[in-house]
Parts: sequence; structure tokens; C-alpha cells
Amino acid sequence: MTETVLHSLADYDAVLQQPRLLLFKHSPVCPISAAAREQYDDFRREHPDVPTAFVDVIDDRAVARGLAERCGVRHESPQAILFVDGEPAWHASHGAITAAALAAAWAPKC
Repeated sequence: MTETVLHSLADYDAVLQQPRLLLFKHSPVCPISAAAREQYDDFRREHPDVPTAFVDVIDDRAVARGLAERCGVRHESPQAILFVDGEPAWHASHGAITAAALAAAWAPKC
């Protein structure tokens, strides 16, 4: 599984060079985030070729807040954001983060 853990905004800038990317923001102390993390991990197992990025919002708080400012999507945790050509194309938070929702968001739109 291709996942990049972001520890800086430079890491964020680098991963946005990919044409499509799924980013997941996670709080390791929140049970809602733990449930979303399980869904995200299920999605990653089912779609191992999808490039993903991960931010721990506790350990890398400045990165989590900074990427919200840069991409214009209000910070939430847990949160999933799909980037297409470096721009947010879809996002979900809390209970809306399911493996099925992630798969539907990732699926090419015709």
C-alpha cells in the first residue's frame, strides 16, 4: 500500500504533485476517528494502488491546520479529502468516512 505520512507542509506540497491523492487526517485519541481509520484502512486494503497521505492531527497539528488553510477545506478530524490535480474534489468527515464512500469518491467520474 502506497501511503505517505505527512510531517511538514513541504511533504504535503510534494504529495500533491500526484494527479490524484486521498488524504486522511486522524486523531489517535478519538473513538470516532478510530472507526473512520478502520474504514480508511479497509479501503486501502481493497485499493492497494491508490496513493494516500496520512496526517496525525495530534503529533502534526501544524501540518493539519496548515493544509486546511492551503486547500480551503475547513479542518475536521477525522477527515478524508480527495485531491485531483492538486485541488480538493471531495471531502468527508466523521461517520461519513466509510470504505464504500472512499471507493465511490475515488472511482473515475464519467
